[in-house]
Amino acid sequence: MRIYFKRRGGFAGITKKTTIDTDTLPPKEASTLARLVEVADLFRLLEHITSPNLQSDRFQYKLTVEDNGKQHRVTVSEAALPGTLRPLIEWLESIAQKR
Repeated sequence: MRIYFKRRGGFAGITKKTTIDTDTLPPKEASTLARLVEVADLFRLLEHITSPNLQSDRFQYKLTVEDNGKQHRVTVSEAALPGTLRPLIEWLESIAQKR
């Protein structure tokens, strides 16, 4: 599985991005990532998830997931972040912070 992750916006407008491939992760981290993608039901989420209330200082997240020949893109605003997706976003942010 490969995930392209990008976070932009926020008060400082700093962009963070990273690419994560489970083939290059330690087994425990690869397993955690696969579980988080499954719990988020990522492949069933809409491509664009937005909040009706525009908030200029909020983050926007873009994810592209490739797994077993399937690909799905999701763009979601922080204000509209589904609860099932939050743990995956937090995990991806922590990985992006380390890189």
